Amino acid sequence: MILQKEFEKSGNWLFRWRSYLPLVMFIILLIALFNYDYLFGSEFVTAIWNGLCITISFLGLIVRIITIGHTPEGTSGRTTGAPEAETLNTSGIYATVRHPLYLGNFLNGLGIAMFPHNGWLVVIYILVFWIYYERIMFAEEAFLVRKFGDAYIAWAETTPAIVPDIKNYKKNVLPFSLKTILKREYSGFFAIVLTFFVLKLLSELFAGGDYEIHTAWWVFLLFGFLVWFTLRTLKRKTTWLDVEGR
Repeated sequence: MILQKEFEKSGNWLFRWRSYLPLVMFIILLIALFNYDYLFGSEFVTAIWNGLCITISFLGLIVRIITIGHTPEGTSGRTTGAPEAETLNTSGIYATVRHPLYLGNFLNGLGIAMFPHNGWLVVIYILVFWIYYERIMFAEEAFLVRKFGDAYIAWAETTPAIVPDIKNYKKNVLPFSLKTILKREYSGFFAIVLTFFVLKLLSELFAGGDYEIHTAWWVFLLFGFLVWFTLRTLKRKTTWLDVEGR
């Protein structure tokens, strides 16, 4: 098998199982937490660091929101079978970067990987993410070249793969759909909230402190759960979040 076909085959396999990558990384994260201690021995400094980590992860969610809020049905989906696309997105954030959802995923995980403030864990995360998603992006782009031909090639030649080039931005073709975001990203929102809450619990345990969790963390968890439960109920029990063509 020539290398190009091998890359595409492995990329399609990784695409199918990409939702399990966070589980593998979480196991590595737990190992890193065994030696957890307060940053510079200060709970205050650690709290600031925790806030930075949470901000970075939610920045990734914002990137996903900007992407999905402007895309039509049949693109930027959650399919686990194989890459698919009914149309080629080239406006809005897609005018600045070819794979904005993966950029969002990277930032989501980066904030989490930074939480134990272990440099080696961040390096491992970056390397694993790049090796893993490079194959997926290769497979997706091979599919898109076959489907859209010269139109895709012309767009790809001027649009970076993962690091945005803001000067390329052009107005979105479709308006932003809040309902689409509420319908599709509520689980990702709660996953970030729950992950950081669990990390906080474990870090306090491994730090050997008094294991007291500040009220703000419980409010953070409760708010995340209420958002998740409300939107999940609306999605399953009503059509309020449905948007035609999205």
